[in-house]
Amino acid sequence: MQNVQNRILSEQLDGRELRVAVVQARFNTAITDRITQSCLDELQRLGVNEDDIGLYTVPGALELPLMLQALAESEAFDALIAIGCVIRGDTYHFEVVCNTSAAGIAQVALDYNMPVANGVLTVENEAQAEVEMANLFIDISDNDDEAA
Repeated sequence: MQNVQNRILSEQLDGRELRVAVVQARFNTAITDRITQSCLDELQRLGVNEDDIGLYTVPGALELPLMLQALAESEAFDALIAIGCVIRGDTYHFEVVCNTSAAGIAQVALDYNMPVANGVLTVENEAQAEVEMANLFIDISDNDDEAA
């Protein structure tokens, strides 16, 4: 496992022989579908074999940690990626969802000593989500050494 972590955390990314699971929240799919596709493309560009990528969906950001935990327990993957988009509403629910999902995602990484990327956008509105996605896509296309 240490060798896998060293490869994943290295500045010189090499996805060959890595098994990666991507978990996408189904809320705000107009946004998350595009992020997920970009992530899958980047993983393959980094050398991860298409057959070694698992794609899973959950209803929303709060369910991401539970699925990540199940995947970590399965020991079928070397790294996990969570993808979602939480857009602020008029209630306190936004803070609860953002904080709880982020803490849960981080806890899975700590509990299982496994790299877990938090790709959950937390934004005020859809326009801000579009800007964040544009920045993400620019970063990926401009930096050959950046991970999904």
